[in-house]
Amino acid sequence: MLHVALLGERAIVDTETGDAASRSPRAVALLAYLVAHAGVPQSRQRIAETFWPDSPDGQALTNLRRELHHLRRALHDAPSLVVTGTDLCWRDGDAVTVDVRTFDTEAAAARAAAERGDDAATDGHGAAALGSYRGAFLPGTDDDWAAAVRADLEQRCVEVCDLLVEVRRHTGPAAAAVEAARRRIALRPLEETGYRALMTAQAELGDRAGAVRTYHRCAALLERELGVEPDPETRRVFDRLLGDGGRRSPAVPATGPLVGRDAELGALDAAWRRAAAGHAALVVVRGEPGVGKTRLVADFAARVRARGALVAHSRCYAVAGAMPFGPVADWLRGPAFAERTATLDPRSRAEVGRLTGAGPGPDPGSGGDLGIADAWRRRRFVEGLAHAVLPRGRPTLLVVDDLQWCDPETLDFLGYLVTAHPDAPLLVAATTREEAAAVARHLPPSRVPVTVLPLAPLDEAATARLADSLAGRALTPGDHALIRAGTGGFPLYLVEAMRAGDRPAEGDPEGVPADRLRRTLDARLTSAGPDAAAIAALIAAAGRDVTLDLLVEAGDLDPTAVVRAVDTLWRQRILRETGRGYDFTHDLLRDAAYARVDPPHRWLLHRRLAQALQLVHADDLDPYRAQLAGQYVAGGRPDRAVPHFVRAAEIASATFGYDDAIRLHRDALAAVRAGLAGAEARRRELGVLEAAAAPLTAARGYASPDLQEVLERAVDLAQRLGRRESLVAGLVGLWASRFVQGRNLDAEAVSARALTLAGELADPDALGSAHFACGGTAVTLAKPADALRHFALADELTGGARTLWVGARYDVHARAWSAHALALQGRTEDACTAAASAIALARDLDRPYSLAVALAYGAITAQMCDDAPRLRDTATELRSLCDRYGFAYYREWGLVLDGWARSRLDPMTAGIDRLRATGAFARMPYWLSLLADVHVRAGRRGDAQAVLDAALAAARARAEWWWLPQVLRRRGEIGPDGDANASRTPRA
Repeated sequence: MLHVALLGERAIVDTETGDAASRSPRAVALLAYLVAHAGVPQSRQRIAETFWPDSPDGQALTNLRRELHHLRRALHDAPSLVVTGTDLCWRDGDAVTVDVRTFDTEAAAARAAAERGDDAATDGHGAAALGSYRGAFLPGTDDDWAAAVRADLEQRCVEVCDLLVEVRRHTGPAAAAVEAARRRIALRPLEETGYRALMTAQAELGDRAGAVRTYHRCAALLERELGVEPDPETRRVFDRLLGDGGRRSPAVPATGPLVGRDAELGALDAAWRRAAAGHAALVVVRGEPGVGKTRLVADFAARVRARGALVAHSRCYAVAGAMPFGPVADWLRGPAFAERTATLDPRSRAEVGRLTGAGPGPDPGSGGDLGIADAWRRRRFVEGLAHAVLPRGRPTLLVVDDLQWCDPETLDFLGYLVTAHPDAPLLVAATTREEAAAVARHLPPSRVPVTVLPLAPLDEAATARLADSLAGRALTPGDHALIRAGTGGFPLYLVEAMRAGDRPAEGDPEGVPADRLRRTLDARLTSAGPDAAAIAALIAAAGRDVTLDLLVEAGDLDPTAVVRAVDTLWRQRILRETGRGYDFTHDLLRDAAYARVDPPHRWLLHRRLAQALQLVHADDLDPYRAQLAGQYVAGGRPDRAVPHFVRAAEIASATFGYDDAIRLHRDALAAVRAGLAGAEARRRELGVLEAAAAPLTAARGYASPDLQEVLERAVDLAQRLGRRESLVAGLVGLWASRFVQGRNLDAEAVSARALTLAGELADPDALGSAHFACGGTAVTLAKPADALRHFALADELTGGARTLWVGARYDVHARAWSAHALALQGRTEDACTAAASAIALARDLDRPYSLAVALAYGAITAQMCDDAPRLRDTATELRSLCDRYGFAYYREWGLVLDGWARSRLDPMTAGIDRLRATGAFARMPYWLSLLADVHVRAGRRGDAQAVLDAALAAARARAEWWWLPQVLRRRGEIGPDGDANASRTPRA
């Protein structure tokens, strides 16, 4: 049986297998057209003209025949699709279900039940109708016929929501009425009817805080989109909720018109025109706090939204608790992308769910396993996010405020969007502070098309116009001069001064703009009243997106007082509604509110907030782990912060935010050392260090000094605590670090110690990992027989399981490395067989990281066996794979080996230099000897001699015995007369 989904997605699905029966968007659109006109034959000519209006008649009919062919195959020639030589028609039947028809049927039944007063039937049919209406009809199609059908279905869905709200308010449960009202608002966000229904239902449910947020969201949306206030009926509903009869101070007036920014708006408009024409770009508005960056971009966003663009907003924060890709998650959770996300392919939808919380989170027991071994998945993850964000037939503006606090992962993602998809009609508009020029280093103009738009304070004329507008009258030139001198032309300073009625007097010793602003903001918080000031302090300590539930739980006030205080702060434009909670309208207000709190009281606020976070979010604490940990640290309980820092790092690693994971682990270590002592401190520190190793390896490589420090400390603690399993794991990790650094004798000692200790354990995986380390060291020390024995035992004991520190699966890595041992024994054919077997196994596993390892070792094997054609093919694939997934270490191998095969010095030099720069000196004599070969082929005997001298010194200094004979032989082959005929040249 087949199901046709046209509401919120576009798919023909086999209900038995769940597979998509058609992947042709045009074929699905054709089916949607016929379903919308079910029972009425549609002429082929008319359909062709509708779908291909710009094509000649003959070509349009040919296109129709092609799509009809795809559609009939997808529907398995179901009888519902009636095809004649002149017409097409859809007739509903049992073989194919259509969500549009289900909605039509259930909505009609709900209306009929309501007319006869059958509340139970109205509720049942209405709920079924809403369940089938998963989103707008045929999303992504803007044709006139589709828009008309979409509008009609949406109106009928609104009517069903109204029926359900009315019925459920009288019959219960109230929570169901709230759900229906929310659904109506999502459909018609600018109609106040839905907000009134939701506020009333929330009040009946006892959720006064939720009702207040609903009103604030409604008022903010109407002001932003239409420039109006809620109508009197909506305000009366809200006044009844607060129970004060509307006896509240009037709201602070808006911030006035945008003045003096014509040039900047023109520049933004120009950037938008280019982007909308298919030239993706990033524009950064840069300026000091209070200069009006956010207001400028907000007005610009309103302008492009009015032209039909899709616009999404997000904001970065300086407070603790920010997680990787936070702004991207904000965009994807917002209404602008809800419809688009529903139409993604399953893989992309899963990646989006990983970030937004709609999918499964990381397993709490996975620890560091989310690091190096799964680092390759980052590219797939980023591509999934990009598919959700990138425009599909509609120009898109993505806004991100306060880019100076943006996480590195989001910065990289923004760069990826505009460089990997340069033809997308996409503009990213960001704001950043003047002192945040470091952002440019993450997004260099040479790599990303960035337009930096500096924003200066208003000039005298613009300052005067804004002052007159806020005052409601024309001020005198003297007033204008004083205001300009007192505010410096900063719009925020000016607005706050005018709101407070603060006119700087001539010669005022405190007339410095920043000082005056602090006094003005402090006065505003004082005038809001003690309850409001207390709530403002609590929100300032909390940091961002603070919910009313959290404020009620953490504060000293009763729920009614909290609600009224928040409303007062909102009406005074100190707070704004964010969709998930409340935040200050400007960071300077947050700073002013926090500065009013004395240090002992701050400590108390943070501790209360930590306890409240755990209570309010007990069912789903993961999104708040880092924030909770930060509150415990600020509240003087770093010991309680440790497990939350570690869990937050696991979550960051799950979305490939390795830099954030490293930071969070560092914070966890600081908390351990500040809050614990004795054996417990050592035990907790060891746990953090073990978890920290994987993201460090993934982000900075095996040779990283930071990783070395972590591993050495972990080994020391494991030995002191008598934790033998941890000691073996730490030693194997330390072996990998030593080996890649080229410290081969140290690596041999560490691996031997690991093997001895592992032999005392009953854990075959620990023993297998130790054998693997010993095998790798044996190859380097020119002990191929020992290496083969250790590799075989590693494979046998672990059953192919991967190791945390090395990353690839044992069976792949050991087989690939054993090929080198076989080649050293002169068993060329066996070596090639082992290398090919490792590559084939990695392909079957569909694990790109394991495949990169197999290809890298396979390329060396091909070089050792003097098989240049295989080397070229293997190195080319290796480089392509590493470029796709960002595998740095093995990418450099590919550069050197491919350069040797093709006699190209530049890539070889680049690869060797990158290895040296990261401290990866393993195999350096081998790489240098290959470089010397190419110098010889180019006739540069002196250069080759110098390179071989360096290779010889490196081999002796680092005990690289496996390739030392080759270095000596080649060095001897380059005689004083320049004869170097014995140097190998790749075979054709």
